[in-house]
Amino acid sequence: MKKWVMILAAVAMSAGTFASDGWETDFEKASAKAKAEGKHILINFSGSDWCGWCIKLEKEVFSKEAFKAYAKENLILVLADTPRDDSKQSSGLKKQNKALKEKFSVSGFPTVIILSPAGKAVAQTGYQAGGPEAYVEHVKKLIADVK
Repeated sequence: MKKWVMILAAVAMSAGTFASDGWETDFEKASAKAKAEGKHILINFSGSDWCGWCIKLEKEVFSKEAFKAYAKENLILVLADTPRDDSKQSSGLKKQNKALKEKFSVSGFPTVIILSPAGKAVAQTGYQAGGPEAYVEHVKKLIADVK
């Protein structure tokens, strides 16, 4: 079993749920839900309290109803946050997010990874100008390109 899988399994119970707008922080829980519902996973690697582009992506896209409506029907959303002030994150959540960053070779923020319902990485993107409608179309194209 790969190291990151063992780490994720060990921290799954200690990683809480991000209460805002349907974003999950427990990757194992999100993966099981995606597989059961046949939905793609969108992982948002963010520095929510220090990364300007991450904050812009949240304000311009993820917080808007057009994106939320699409995501609710089509995606499982996972927030893998690396905030400067991580005092509200459990040690398990920090370990999980670090393992996910390593697994997907994330070196900058924001990085958005899209996984198939089975957990295979199918696309990588980040901030895109144009608002929530344009971002939804961008995500749809990324998913359609691998089908």
